[in-house]
Amino acid sequence: MMQEARSAAPSRIKNVKPPAKPDGHSAVFQHYQVAVQLLQQGKYEKAQAALEKLLPDAPAELKERCKMYIQTCQRQLEKPNLAFLTPEEHYDYAISQLNTGYYEEAREQFQSILAGYPEADYAFYGLAVLDAITGRSQDCLTNLARAIELNAKNRLQARVDNDFQNMVDDPRFTELLYPEVP
Repeated sequence: MMQEARSAAPSRIKNVKPPAKPDGHSAVFQHYQVAVQLLQQGKYEKAQAALEKLLPDAPAELKERCKMYIQTCQRQLEKPNLAFLTPEEHYDYAISQLNTGYYEEAREQFQSILAGYPEADYAFYGLAVLDAITGRSQDCLTNLARAIELNAKNRLQARVDNDFQNMVDDPRFTELLYPEVP
């Protein structure tokens, strides 16, 4: 008898429709969508203001997303204020972004270094590390090869760098680090 009750319950649940969002929530969701569009368009000040205005009335499922997007806006708004005296200082900042998990920001910083200093082997090395961490093996190999070409010491560094752990089973990586000497 108990078994019959259990098997009957799921069929009743399938026919139940989720409750419609109250009218107040639909307006909140519309404002949320507008704020996210502003963020995607790069209008960070407007997006941040819209999200902050939305936050007190947002349902629980949106509160955390709003907070996350507000932080994203704040980071984006802080970017233009960055000024580096040397490319090495810029590199240190890029590495800090990488180490804190802001991978796209780190990539932008490494590429910015290379735009001004195309022979900066350390920026190619940083990109190779980032690519290894994010699973972009071909890009990792390309950037590491360029870093080694510009400075052979990068080969020795890569051999002991734990950030390349994802690459150790790739024969192309091994060949790059341990080339056969003719």
